[in-house]
Amino acid sequence: MKTVFRALSIIPMLAPGVALAHTGTGAHEHGFAYGFLHPLGGLDHLLAMIAVGLLAAHLGGRALWLVPLSFVALMAAGGAIGFAEIRIPYVELLIAASVIVLGALVAFRTNLPLVAAMLIAGFFAIFHGHVHGAELPSGESPLLYAAGFLIATALLHIGGIAIGLGLAKLSTSNLGQRIVQAGGGAMALAGVVLLTRAL
Repeated sequence: MKTVFRALSIIPMLAPGVALAHTGTGAHEHGFAYGFLHPLGGLDHLLAMIAVGLLAAHLGGRALWLVPLSFVALMAAGGAIGFAEIRIPYVELLIAASVIVLGALVAFRTNLPLVAAMLIAGFFAIFHGHVHGAELPSGESPLLYAAGFLIATALLHIGGIAIGLGLAKLSTSNLGQRIVQAGGGAMALAGVVLLTRAL
């Protein structure tokens, strides 16, 4: 368990290195900050990414790092598609659907096979990444911007994992599990609201 958190904790440490590697000035200097704040500014992104962490915590084992990693990796691919200005239809609907599906998986404590969990997380990550990439601020560095939203996403996953594992230790009457399930249900309901707004 400690090894997983040590591995995931390396991700935020990459941020200063990426920023220092950028030699430009002026309009590009805020690219990382814009990217980092982007996932935090939308309820749909926030809920989906925390749900991925909660799902990974529930599944345990290798899912603790493989499920979040699949999300981050495919999110990067989706971001590249967005940077290239390639349009994906119904992206907002699919992002809302991701909140519903991931929240429901948490709420019902679904015991998915690892590969299925990775595929579901990765599938939805493409659309989250696409929106981030498509909203690259004019004049900003795509590399720094992508580093920002990918690191923020990884931190949200870590937060979800920490919440899930922490609450799992509340063994009295399965209180921790019930809290996580209630949270997943609330996420799914929020996703329904987001979906109706996107229609």
